[in-house]
Amino acid sequence: MAGARRGSSLRLRLTLLASGAVCLALVVGAIALTVVLRSTRVDALSDVVRERAATVAALASDDRLPQTLPVAEPGEIVQLIDADGAVLATSPNASRTLPVLPADVLAGLSGVTTTEQSAYDDLARVAVRTTTYRGEPATVVATVPLTEVQGVLDALRLALVVVVPLLTLALGVGVWLILGRALRPVEELRRGAARVASSGGPGSLPVPPRDDELGALARTLNSMLDRLEAGAARQRAFVADAAHELRSPLAALRTSIEVARAHPASYGTDELAADLEGEVLRMQVLVDDLLLLARVGSTPLAHDVLDLGAVARDVVRPGGAVAVSVTGSGTARGDATAVGRVVRNLVDNASRHAVDRVEVVVSDGRVRVDDDGTGLAPADRERVFERFVRLDEARERDAGGSGLGLAIAREIAREQGGDVVLGDAELGGLRAELRLPR
Repeated sequence: MAGARRGSSLRLRLTLLASGAVCLALVVGAIALTVVLRSTRVDALSDVVRERAATVAALASDDRLPQTLPVAEPGEIVQLIDADGAVLATSPNASRTLPVLPADVLAGLSGVTTTEQSAYDDLARVAVRTTTYRGEPATVVATVPLTEVQGVLDALRLALVVVVPLLTLALGVGVWLILGRALRPVEELRRGAARVASSGGPGSLPVPPRDDELGALARTLNSMLDRLEAGAARQRAFVADAAHELRSPLAALRTSIEVARAHPASYGTDELAADLEGEVLRMQVLVDDLLLLARVGSTPLAHDVLDLGAVARDVVRPGGAVAVSVTGSGTARGDATAVGRVVRNLVDNASRHAVDRVEVVVSDGRVRVDDDGTGLAPADRERVFERFVRLDEARERDAGGSGLGLAIAREIAREQGGDVVLGDAELGGLRAELRLPR
């Protein structure tokens, strides 16, 4: 439930953020449009009344006034008024007795363009121009009502007050629904992770069908879960193997100590030390190999270009009872230390079961280890990679080692992207071949 609330909270925050941003943009746009429209339209009307006043003033000074003064804009009024405020001439949509502006107002507006309340309109754009008519001073007044501009501005204010909130609400609902659909895979991932966490065991997260960022995230998380499960499996195997395999050397140690304590005269110190030393060394090798198996895959390995011939020659130990030769050359990609450990295990296993000769042949992406021993039946060639598998006397773990050499070799090789396979050697014994990516 807590996870669901967090998801809803994210959805709500994103919805509010998107809706708020769009609402702010709409409000700013409406205000800017209002200012621009008012300014441009009023400027256009100012030009109209200024030109009309200048035209009528020129006609009056030349004594060429028509009976009716010309107008073009809807609601436009133009009048010629004498010094006493009487109307000398007017446009057809105004009275010959009612001046558009009283004389006291005209006295302060000579030669200007402004917005005033006239006798015919609540608010109008006014241009005033002084002139002479038949030798007497007169004033031309031209007005255009601002009703149209005011209507547009009122519509914009209505949009700002009513339409913008409605659009914001509609957008918020749309964003809410879209985010719910978009976040559904995230919620499925959360539920899958909760199931894995509650089960405490292996599991995987649902992968969205679309190949997008969420799909890539789900695949990455599943890869991480697989790696964690592999690490947990190695730890469980280590615990099980240690519990099973350490009992024998520990029991032998305990028996030797009890015998020495019960018969101190017949079980000397040197004999006791010799018996204990063998079991302790065997236990040390066993623990080291188990720990190595438990660590495989826990840390990333390098994938450098390796000289396989040099790696093989570095791990071959000269001077043993069995002659080991290294021939050929080649390269592969991998971690030098890990690959060296695999080759060493294969050579040690071959030397343990060879009669007198082991051949190591290197090529690109391959290291082949052949011995001249008794070989291995095809049915057993996969079983020997299992931990602590006991076969016939020729290859049982008591012949030396911990019985984990081949298991370690295959685990490390597969971690490198390769493998270890067994077959028949030309020398008559067993062939172990390490294959690595190139």
